[in-house]
Amino acid sequence: MQALTFDTYLSYRDDIAMPALAAGDALIELRLAGICATDLELVKGYAGFSGVLGHEFVGTVVAVADHKHHAWLHRRVVGAINIGCNTCEVCRKYGPEHCLNRKVLGIRGKDGVFADYFSLPVANLHAVPDPVPDQAAVFTEPLAAALRVVKQLAGLAITDIAVVGPGRLGLLIAKVLSLAGYRVTVLGRSAASLALPKQWALTSGLTTEIADNSFHCVVDASGHASGFSQALRIVKPRGTLVLKSTFAANAALDLSKVVVYEINILGSRCGPFADALALLTENTLPVETMIDGQYPLQDGLAAFKHAGQAGVRKILLQPAGLQGT
Repeated sequence: MQALTFDTYLSYRDDIAMPALAAGDALIELRLAGICATDLELVKGYAGFSGVLGHEFVGTVVAVADHKHHAWLHRRVVGAINIGCNTCEVCRKYGPEHCLNRKVLGIRGKDGVFADYFSLPVANLHAVPDPVPDQAAVFTEPLAAALRVVKQLAGLAITDIAVVGPGRLGLLIAKVLSLAGYRVTVLGRSAASLALPKQWALTSGLTTEIADNSFHCVVDASGHASGFSQALRIVKPRGTLVLKSTFAANAALDLSKVVVYEINILGSRCGPFADALALLTENTLPVETMIDGQYPLQDGLAAFKHAGQAGVRKILLQPAGLQGT
């Protein structure tokens, strides 16, 4: 089968073996997949991953390992990306997202979705509601990650929030925070990067024009060490800084402000798929306006090059001959 693999360098191959199913697994045929910032960082060496890349997807279940899961056959699905060991204390108490022995689809110890077919435990799957088209369903994973920020901030005395980084994830975070009732400002490095946030009716501005210590809460979704530095600069003393970026970097970071001004730092990662699908069903998020290109798998190298260009948000991949619906 076709796949995009990474092992020192990114390559397209058409000789990859079909995945073998373990107990509890489903075999999924890819419909659409999205290239995200983490994928771009993985090919730079982040996390030391090798194998088939990709974790944002919508697909169709074509086989299951166990007869008891027969009802999943032919269903259109998305899937949570963490596979826990189900035995360690952390996994049992906090879930597979924090399992010390977890595998992560296309990121850690588990081949991903940039392939004709891939496997995932049935327990990770979520059926896509009929009204949600493929080109919206493929945003379920990043939208769930955005909704995680809303859940983490609930109950804190916060009203105004800055989101640094108007890109793939930052835009979703800003919009769901706005829908949750927060006063949100999206901050970018250029006026061009703020065009889509404005189209989404979000207040926006240039990061460099924001004074030091301006916001009680700042979300860093920039994907860059420089973005983290800017986020730290503009958060107020005793404020909250939410870290949403994962990136490969060796730059030294000055964390003295965190200590001196007692900044509260929240790491934020994966979120609730069911909530994301419910929001997509409401059709209140114009996620499809984020799509800047769609490529067949065999053109995956060109797709990655396009995705890595400044200002580009979501690039999609699809098997040859299969159109997203």
